[in-house]
Amino acid sequence: MYHLYFGNETGDPGTVITFFPWPKQLKGRIGMGQVGVTSYSIPLGSLDFWKNRLSKFSIEFMSSIRFGERYVTFKDPDGLELELIERKEGPTNNWSFGGIKAENAIKGFAGATLLSAQPNKTADVLENVLGLTCIGDEEGFLRFRSVGLHGNVIDIKLTPSVRGLMGAGTVHHIAWRAKDEEDLLQWRKLLQEKGYYPTEIRDRQYFKAVYFHEEGGILFEIATDPPGFSVDESIVELGEKLMLPTWFESKREELEASLPAVKVRVLEGDK
Repeated sequence: MYHLYFGNETGDPGTVITFFPWPKQLKGRIGMGQVGVTSYSIPLGSLDFWKNRLSKFSIEFMSSIRFGERYVTFKDPDGLELELIERKEGPTNNWSFGGIKAENAIKGFAGATLLSAQPNKTADVLENVLGLTCIGDEEGFLRFRSVGLHGNVIDIKLTPSVRGLMGAGTVHHIAWRAKDEEDLLQWRKLLQEKGYYPTEIRDRQYFKAVYFHEEGGILFEIATDPPGFSVDESIVELGEKLMLPTWFESKREELEASLPAVKVRVLEGDK
């Protein structure tokens, strides 16, 4: 099974989302105990470009304003709920591809909306364990902010929802950054002191991570910045070939023959 990473040109923290493309995965249900909406940051003034682009590809969307920011909300083919938000902060993305030029390109994560079974408990872990700051509430959303430039705004939806069911079209977990492995060890120790049950440190090739469930049911990950995606190939070659852990290299031919072909292509509407 592929583990596909999507991010900016260098796979910087705060830009990377990952997918496991199971073609026959059962449909999930977005609800309590999950990330409800994944939000991406786009440059100021680019929202009309994205509205026109979504319309060109017959993707239905809704426009809204929350906390003074302009949003468009839509779903991917599996039902994953996505948002694009105009936001000034954060470095621009210099990558251009197909019909998307750098001045309109997604910069990285804006943040996420959490659907908690116990919103007050989730708010407590965000503020008093992870160190985010509560900056306000509006129309059933409680907003928190961190110090990062990407993915630094988290909303908790306060109105109840159905219980979430894991499957296609749902988010498995949300990740937070640790500076390095020493920092990760300190986070793990703090979580234990606060009464949580983090996993052992797990080596994910491009980072090391621990995982824990907060009391609202959402799975949180804390992952190190290093070593990053250039640990096993150069920056200019990222995404060009299948990368395998060292212990799978002996099976490369077998694995490449069994996996479906992946091709990054320009869409017909952009040609």
